[in-house]
Amino acid sequence: MVSPAMLKGMNTEIYGEGHPFGDPSWYQAYNTPYYNDSHKKFRKIMREYVDEHIMSNVHDWDEKGVIPKEMYLEAGKQGTLGLCIGRPWPEKYFGPSPWGFEPDYFHELIMYDEMSRTGSVGFQWGIAGGTTIGLPRCTTTAAGIERGRVANLKCTAKLEGDHYILSGEKKWITNGIFADYFRVGRLSLLLVEKGMPGLETRKMKCSGAWSSGTTYITFDDVKVPKGNLLGKEGKGFQYMMQNFNHERFAFCAMSTRFARVCLEESLKFAGKRKTFGKTLIQHPVIRFKVAEMARQVEATHNWLEWITYQLNTMPKLEAMLKLGGHTALCKVQGKGDWWLRVELCCVLGVGVRSVEVMEYCAREAAQIFGGLSYSRGGQGEKVERLNREVRAMAIPGSEEIMLDLGVKQSTKLAQMAKMFAEAAPQPQAAKL
Repeated sequence: MVSPAMLKGMNTEIYGEGHPFGDPSWYQAYNTPYYNDSHKKFRKIMREYVDEHIMSNVHDWDEKGVIPKEMYLEAGKQGTLGLCIGRPWPEKYFGPSPWGFEPDYFHELIMYDEMSRTGSVGFQWGIAGGTTIGLPRCTTTAAGIERGRVANLKCTAKLEGDHYILSGEKKWITNGIFADYFRVGRLSLLLVEKGMPGLETRKMKCSGAWSSGTTYITFDDVKVPKGNLLGKEGKGFQYMMQNFNHERFAFCAMSTRFARVCLEESLKFAGKRKTFGKTLIQHPVIRFKVAEMARQVEATHNWLEWITYQLNTMPKLEAMLKLGGHTALCKVQGKGDWWLRVELCCVLGVGVRSVEVMEYCAREAAQIFGGLSYSRGGQGEKVERLNREVRAMAIPGSEEIMLDLGVKQSTKLAQMAKMFAEAAPQPQAAKL
């Protein structure tokens, strides 16, 4: 028996509902080198915001296929959209940080983690998709690969006087049906405003993520003013490569929590559902399923935290030199500045793993829930929805391309590191 005296001096600070593996370990009285008081404060803010304004509405928003615009505006006021952009805090556009501290990558990780407790890819993409992912560029549907070959995208933007004449089409655009502005481009980025003649949007019917407004967009000789050029002409590819990396970081955080949602829901359900006179969790086969899910979720989240710490503390050059061994699963797209391709390369590696874990946990949770995981709404609501939406997380990339290109890039980085080591001055042996 454990007495109060035995607990003296121990970390007993538990945050959340306290279900085993239901939250990251630092929520459940385990020590951590990564988080400080600002992270705890931000965790509380995000948890209360999600519980009060979002959790009970997600199912209805998904069924209706739209998130109220007021929620998007509130996310902007609250600071969520600004945090989606990444470091440093964009004070020029959002003003000072609303929380009284300069957010880092761990604050962003907490934000994605807490919002993903909803168990809804559609909500996450509907609120933050346009900021985190953005409208990468316009492509031709004939290519047949979405985000797979950025260097081979097709779009025409001819400069005629003071306007670009834009033609092309783009599929699977998150928030496209609701957006007021569209960013397109390849070698250069253009801001296209809703209502410009020749711009048409049509909502696409997908298996999941219904509230994110996935859209098919066509540009038919759209006249875009030269003043709508974003950044410098010819730098569009470089800008997009930067954003692709940040997009994968968000995918990792979301996928890992979605997997944890499946695990937590399974534990709660298995603790009350009875078969053969005892609860499911009393059956060894169910405990094995839960244990395997927990093993994979905890390992992936710890990897994600380690990567987040490196990104918080390493300059770009140091990240390139020291993290090369962790890029085996990295997806590298096309050419561009080498530091852009490797800054978040290990993030892409955990991205492959996090989606695989999400897919595994969604499947195992469905087995535990049985028929309830095949019904929209009710006890199995989150599990049913995540089973439909997991492919939306796995397909962009894709996993196969990440694995193949990751090995190639890892080899190149190892060769580069060896070259730098050989070129460095060698220390002279001391003379006796």
